[in-house]
Amino acid sequence: MAVAFDEMNIPGGDLRPAYQELARWLKETPPEALEYRRQEAELLFRRIGITFAVYGDSESTERLIPFDVIPRIMSGKEWGVLEKGLKQRVKALNMFLRDVYHGRDILRAGIVPEDLIFQNPVFRPEMNGQQVPHDIYVHIAGIDIVRVDANDFLVLEDNARTPSGVSYMLENREIMMRLFPDLFARHRVAPVERYPDELLSALRSVAPLSASGEPTVALLTPGVYNSAYYEHSFLADKLGIELVEGRDLIVKNNEVFMRTTEGVKRVDVIYRRVDDDFLDPLTFRPDSALGVPGLMSAYAAGNITLANAVGTGIADDKAIYSYMPDIVQFYLGEEPILKNVQTWRCREPKDLAYVLDHLSELVVKEVHGSGGYGMLIGPAATKATIEAFREKLKREPEGFIAQPTLALSTCPTCTASGLAPRHVDLRPFVLTGSKSTTIVPGGLTRVALKEGSLVVNSSQGGGTKDTWILDE
Repeated sequence: MAVAFDEMNIPGGDLRPAYQELARWLKETPPEALEYRRQEAELLFRRIGITFAVYGDSESTERLIPFDVIPRIMSGKEWGVLEKGLKQRVKALNMFLRDVYHGRDILRAGIVPEDLIFQNPVFRPEMNGQQVPHDIYVHIAGIDIVRVDANDFLVLEDNARTPSGVSYMLENREIMMRLFPDLFARHRVAPVERYPDELLSALRSVAPLSASGEPTVALLTPGVYNSAYYEHSFLADKLGIELVEGRDLIVKNNEVFMRTTEGVKRVDVIYRRVDDDFLDPLTFRPDSALGVPGLMSAYAAGNITLANAVGTGIADDKAIYSYMPDIVQFYLGEEPILKNVQTWRCREPKDLAYVLDHLSELVVKEVHGSGGYGMLIGPAATKATIEAFREKLKREPEGFIAQPTLALSTCPTCTASGLAPRHVDLRPFVLTGSKSTTIVPGGLTRVALKEGSLVVNSSQGGGTKDTWILDE
């Protein structure tokens, strides 16, 4: 595997410009002072109660996501490139979803194979021909970005259904400002605090035309047992909107109402954190107690906006991901600003043969997988695991893609034995309203805390850092 790009140090001993001030500050700060503030941060996170649940973990249901107090820093110029590329990509994703559920030009042009759409378990035939307000399907996208050298940011995956993690981005910043005012005073860090306002204004802007006056927005949560419930309540609170469960909503005459202490009130936009399958027991899973009976008929009548739209899972799919450069080119007539990671589609015999020959070097992922589950990291796997995976691949090659084991970039991180480089990725959040697309500068940096590990997912032991974009 190639040597990882170090975001702080240039080979030969020099520092990258964005990190010079941090390096000075670290020299002046005694290790015990840093350790004291690290413990202080952990205490604050515990007090606030930022936890997430790990499904299937018998030892504990709730865990604290480890927080690293050394910020990841990027120059305004680097961010500018990233921002342009993210806007381009999300625009293409929205056009692709509209096309898949309407004219299907991209399928007729033979660019994306039909079976990848129609045989996909997350394709929603109910959305065929259905208009969605303002033609926007993905209002909130979380695009996972990795860095491999000084110039290139690569997209690792697109999260277009219900991307999570933004509460950590906001809380990380709040805690850093409280604990490290001296470090902030030395930098001009672009603010992220306006994210809730930007999100609310994007959601209001996509309200159906039948909405009266100031549109009413509500956040639909599966409830307290969901692993991201903390984030749902946090966001509803920050946005100043109602946090509702399925049982709080009713549909009358194809309009959606929420029960309040003053009677029922019409809802125009639902920011939903409930998966398609559970949204409406009359349309999808009849056994769902999380959804709202009749919600899809109100949606079809154009009386409610769902963010994100139903059926966006197609754009999350890792097989579709491999066609993103062609998708950007097809709809926008432009070269993608952000490249994909090289991807082998195991459904194609030539690619499969290559993957089977090189399993010990590659990362193999389930096409519909998420959260770092169900994947093989070749260089770190035992012979037995590789052989078991080989059989799986031969049985259902269409369920997998493979990618090279990337040397994710590293950032300085607090470890038990002092500061050390650890691998990171970045999830910026892209908001698309009816008039504009906005991205708060930064996003959620996830860090692999185990030495040598490339897995940054919190469910697999990763942590988070504050992401600083320097205002230049």
